[in-house]
Amino acid sequence: MKRAALGRTGLSVSALSFGASALGGVFRDVDETEAIATVHAALDAGINYFDVAPAYGGGRSETVLGQALKGIDRSRYVLSTKIGKYTDPNQYGRDTLDYSAGRITRSLEESTERLGTDYFDILHIHDIEYQDRQHTEWALGEGLETLLALKQAGRIGAVSFGIYPMDLWHRIFAEFPVDAALVHNHYCLNDTRLLELLPLARERGIGVINASPFASGLLTERGPADWHAASTADRALFGRAADYCAARGVSISELAFQFSTGNPDIPTTMFSTASRASLQRCLDWYGTAPDPELVAAVQAILAPVMGKDWG
Repeated sequence: MKRAALGRTGLSVSALSFGASALGGVFRDVDETEAIATVHAALDAGINYFDVAPAYGGGRSETVLGQALKGIDRSRYVLSTKIGKYTDPNQYGRDTLDYSAGRITRSLEESTERLGTDYFDILHIHDIEYQDRQHTEWALGEGLETLLALKQAGRIGAVSFGIYPMDLWHRIFAEFPVDAALVHNHYCLNDTRLLELLPLARERGIGVINASPFASGLLTERGPADWHAASTADRALFGRAADYCAARGVSISELAFQFSTGNPDIPTTMFSTASRASLQRCLDWYGTAPDPELVAAVQAILAPVMGKDWG
């Protein structure tokens, strides 16, 4: 699998990267034995970048990923986790946000224990836009200052954010000292606004991580989870796009994955699975250019929601 430099972080990352949210049962029940085998299969396929967060399954994703990586030479993989957002495993969606130095330090120690490592290549500040942006300035102030100090102390290699809103991304890229950026849902069939950030990313050496090629489930046959903000009408539009693809012998998931992973200016694209079968499907799709006429037709169907913010 191809690898590329992640900005000026000094890291070389595989074109596909593994988001470990699924390992914690965030999307559906998970067989931990299968989940661990999936991580091993990803490594064997050449995927070397793994990302996780304490918020995923209330720490369960970190625990399962730690079990999977146990005994594997640390030089074989790049590892990142997140700080700031914490979720009770029995109450998904009811989040606690805390960007204080004390909680960040404690969170890093908890992640260290779960993942069995004393060093993270990247640490992301997580979901600073949540709860109506009440805590955004806290995260950009004390939160970022704490991560910069951890980097100076050698505890982490790169400072990053993992958020959604494009206006915040433009502000962060222009004003704040970050090494990387985990940008989700902004380079997929229905939203290509990540491209707006690439010129400044190149100028400043920021390593861009593209996540959510399936647009949080919108670009799948199954459709998004009930909690997704898409309206009934919007869901029907994505369903129409999926039917259009199916009538031409292509799944919308395949087209979405090929589109999202096909830009040579983006170092890596992150997806999540806890199933070897699902992983293999993505590996099979990788490296094949999408049919440009089909892409154009699907984007025409999705024109009413192109670049739409889902909150």
